[in-house]
Amino acid sequence: MTKAPQIVVFDIGNVLINWDPRLLYRKLFATEAEVDHFLTTICPPEWNLEQDRGREWRVAEELLIAKHPAYAEPIRAWRARWHEMVPGAIDGTVEILKQLKQSGVPLYAITNFASDTFKEAQARFPFLATSFIDIVISGQEKLIKPDAAIYQVLLKRNQLKASDCVFIDDSPKNVAAANALGITGLLFESPEKFRADLSALGFRV
Repeated sequence: MTKAPQIVVFDIGNVLINWDPRLLYRKLFATEAEVDHFLTTICPPEWNLEQDRGREWRVAEELLIAKHPAYAEPIRAWRARWHEMVPGAIDGTVEILKQLKQSGVPLYAITNFASDTFKEAQARFPFLATSFIDIVISGQEKLIKPDAAIYQVLLKRNQLKASDCVFIDDSPKNVAAANALGITGLLFESPEKFRADLSALGFRV
């Protein structure tokens, strides 16, 4: 009989805390079309992902401003006004996190996050600093999901077996990468669905 997983590994952004750049850029541009253009052409997701991989914001800003000097102010706003992209915690998931911790379930996290903004997030949301045995932060490791290596950092550093772990993430690619390593990957769609998925695996939530 296969042993049920005993450990829960969390993603952070859009699982435990909301993150949406549109919340900021709707304040800076007059139309949704302008927001779309900025977030797909000027500051695309690939650009931000490199900060998650550890690139310094100064370097990132200079790179884009050289290409798009007319957008210098909104480019710099990404870091300067980062907190306006993060309206708050996802309360339902935070409640599940608290219940798991109170039940003695070992909790870990793997997150694509720049090192400096993650520290600020921990200061703003204390549960990010107190809930986990270990957090693998992409900006510190210079690795990003769905690279298998970032999951291996967590497993090797904490001497964990992949089959003992459940991993929750809002990205299908990240979930698939976890599954490929033998971790039970769950796609986050809502706190209610997450609770049901955990219950089906035998966790008391």
